[in-house]
Amino acid sequence: MATLLRRFPGSTVEANTAAPILLADGSQDLYFQPDRFREQYAADLPETETKLLALTQRPMAERAMTEVSDVAAWKAIPSWFIFGTRDNSIPANLLAFMAERAGSKNTVTIEGASHAVMMSHADAVVELVEQAAAAVGDDVTAPP
Repeated sequence: MATLLRRFPGSTVEANTAAPILLADGSQDLYFQPDRFREQYAADLPETETKLLALTQRPMAERAMTEVSDVAAWKAIPSWFIFGTRDNSIPANLLAFMAERAGSKNTVTIEGASHAVMMSHADAVVELVEQAAAAVGDDVTAPP
């Protein structure tokens, strides 16, 4: 992900991430700074909700941003995409690139939605998931 974020500028993840937490195995967990959580992750949700989310956020393993995948599942598994135009974590132009590269069966772009599109526009997400489920039916293929 870090490589793609360098190719498609616009993410504010680095600026809004708190100091990493070093774990016993030498890896690191990342959190958003609580006072910047809303603008980073969920700007289209009510402030009262994002305050709670900021204080109860779960960590992201640093390697999720830096580790290279052995298998590009999107090459073999059908994909559907939904994202917001105001995603400050993964820029919309990067998400659009990923959708096109994966051959997305349907790409839904929500004007003004944040990274938390699954919360702020749950109905649209459910609709797309149902569409994807109906399209693949029982023909679900595991990555090679």
